[in-house]
Amino acid sequence: MAGTEVERLIGLLARLPGLGPRSARRAALHLLKKREALLQPLTAALADADAKVKTCQVCGNFDSVDPCTICSDASREATICVVEDVAGLWAMERTGLYKGRYHVLGGVLSALDGVGPDDLGLDRLLDRVGRGEGSEVILAIGATVDGQTTAHYISDRLAVTGAKVSGLAQGVPVGGELDFLDDGTIGAALRARRPLA
Repeated sequence: MAGTEVERLIGLLARLPGLGPRSARRAALHLLKKREALLQPLTAALADADAKVKTCQVCGNFDSVDPCTICSDASREATICVVEDVAGLWAMERTGLYKGRYHVLGGVLSALDGVGPDDLGLDRLLDRVGRGEGSEVILAIGATVDGQTTAHYISDRLAVTGAKVSGLAQGVPVGGELDFLDDGTIGAALRARRPLA
């Protein structure tokens, strides 16, 4: 039977998305067998990430600087892509097609989970649009019921700003989440976005 430290490692790994107890045991065993090549560099990388990675106060992205490198990039277009979480932002960036800025909601409206409009930083988004940061707002939120409710709510709130509001179109299946889609599907959806209002 494994010692307390090993069981703790397995328990923590099992909390990661996509890893169950069996996968966590295999990962822990692999890390322990490859201490110098994997475990020690991973430990150092985790410590660095904990010490240096911040949440961007402008958009909500993770970076070692605040504002993040995307928000600081003056060459970015005057569009704001609203995503549910940082995984959605990273998925959009992977396509290499979108050259604007972002707003990370940190979730979607959900009465069941107790997530309301104040939890999503929408006032910050409205301020950014009001200051002219985004002449177009692209709502790249998952096609779930809560995601679509959130998109309609944001669209209604943005109506007073005069900004063009669009959403991703073909390619994003109902119930789909950006982080699980391939780059080609995201790219097609971005190119074929449509007005919501």
